[in-house]
Amino acid sequence: MGIPGKILCIWMLLLHNSIQQVFNDKKTLNLPANYKIGWMETLDDNKPISDITIPGTHDSLALHGGPMAECQAWSLEDQLRAGIRYLDLRVTGYKLIIMHGPIYQRTSLSEVLSTIRTFLKQSPSELVLVRIKPVFLFKSEVQNEVTKLIQNSNDIWIKSEVPKIGQVRGKIVFVQKNSFKLGITLFETDKKGDYKVLKIKDKQEKIKQHLKEAADQCPNSKTLSLSYSSGTSLNTYMTVFLLPKAVAKEINPWLYDNLPKISKNPKPCFGIIAMDFPGFDLVQKVIKFQT
Repeated sequence: MGIPGKILCIWMLLLHNSIQQVFNDKKTLNLPANYKIGWMETLDDNKPISDITIPGTHDSLALHGGPMAECQAWSLEDQLRAGIRYLDLRVTGYKLIIMHGPIYQRTSLSEVLSTIRTFLKQSPSELVLVRIKPVFLFKSEVQNEVTKLIQNSNDIWIKSEVPKIGQVRGKIVFVQKNSFKLGITLFETDKKGDYKVLKIKDKQEKIKQHLKEAADQCPNSKTLSLSYSSGTSLNTYMTVFLLPKAVAKEINPWLYDNLPKISKNPKPCFGIIAMDFPGFDLVQKVIKFQT
């Protein structure tokens, strides 16, 4: 290979390395060789979990069903390995199976909890927040069925008070909202209908407002803030023009660039940020906001 060819190869390598992985729709997770999965290890045991910024996924197991239904590409195991510490699960009262709308996501809550427990045994410095949203069949039975499933479990936090990090390392922490009343209370910055996206710029402004509101809420030892960067044009006149993947492809790079500018505090607390199709570098950006 001549000198021009070598220069071209070096340039291509530098270009490849400079591209931030902020949006991901590939199933494969490639972690850096020196990557440390247990990012919570350095956090102060005495800090309430409401006082940190936590990367999460919206509709975490919406992996099947085509463009209208899919919100994530990584498996649950890979989401956890990449640094995700908040999971959003849509659960039915029928065998506690996981759904997205009418589409079965090929797993159950029992299997999900088993996967999280395996991860936490391997990474005991971590904790994983889980929101269970009753949907579809027998919604009113979800909480009773979950209570039966987790009875006598000492590795799941179901109290309403916000724990300190040291109290819940190696544990699953339930969060509650509306019809599911196990776990700590959520303060959702998104209002009804905010998930609908007609214009990307309007969605960006909403996210900015929500994250400012979340930052103003922190520190708050009584509740945990939750904001979504996800969205879709379904159920609007735009129908299939801005489905979850298309929205994330535009929003994720914007979020990566603008997150540091939303608060005047150099290391603000934003609570949970729930995302669609996050790339590895976007997850790491959120993690780096720890005070």
